[in-house]
Amino acid sequence: MKRTLPVVLLSSLISVAFAGCASTVHDTAAEAAAAPATAAPDNSAALDAAIAGSVRDPRNVARDPYRHPRETLAFFGVAPQQTVIEITPGTGWYSEILAPYLKDGGHYVAAVSDDAIPGQPKYRYDANKTLRGKFAGNAAVYGTPEVRGFDPKAPNFGPAGSADTVLTFRNAHNWVSDNNAEAYFKAFHDVLKPGGTLGVVDHRAKPGTDLARQKESGYLTEALVIQLAQGAGFVLEAKSEVNANAKDTTDHPNGVWTLPPVNRHDAADDAKYKAIGESDRMTLRFRKAK
Repeated sequence: MKRTLPVVLLSSLISVAFAGCASTVHDTAAEAAAAPATAAPDNSAALDAAIAGSVRDPRNVARDPYRHPRETLAFFGVAPQQTVIEITPGTGWYSEILAPYLKDGGHYVAAVSDDAIPGQPKYRYDANKTLRGKFAGNAAVYGTPEVRGFDPKAPNFGPAGSADTVLTFRNAHNWVSDNNAEAYFKAFHDVLKPGGTLGVVDHRAKPGTDLARQKESGYLTEALVIQLAQGAGFVLEAKSEVNANAKDTTDHPNGVWTLPPVNRHDAADDAKYKAIGESDRMTLRFRKAK
């Protein structure tokens, strides 16, 4: 999609984004690891067990070196006693980790596009069916996860102040392309408890990349994501480079979808893009004020 935002809004995004970047945050992986909201040591064994779970699809496990689930969830401070809402989890890459991790003392909510809304892309219905099939009849592993539908045009993720953590992995670029990212971030803020955490991972564009290119490529600048979150009332608490990839130049012919796992490229270029791996990604932790 190549739609553009109104000039006034775009100017606002750019100016406030640069102001947001001046926030005091942890800019390196080492600093981020020392940030106070990391998972408590006594949660490590439970998180390791969930990541090592035999229920995980081997194709998903193969992506661990690129997605760093242990380090990412620890950075976001996800604990087994929390209510965690994952936004549009697709077929459940993180669901296979989060639902088992939360099953005994917490609650996992998969927020998905409502199947009752007609006219959506077919992949959404297919992904929802796959996710529900994954959970069905497998309470011993997943407990009682909830698949909660929402309207993508008017997102609402549940009762106000009901979640400890909201997580979104590689989704924000879609909302920016659809010109409704502000509505999503506002809904995240609404559903979180005071002091709750918003964790965002997304494909990272080079600083200064124009909005049209961001929409076309699937890569977003950190400045834009920070602006969207701050505009909804969040405070940027910390950054991590755990999902960074210096090999990714971000200038591929088919945008981020050129790279694994989508691999939208000529077969002759397979080795080239396999050597790069998955995209360079920002990992940002935001806090709702208490």
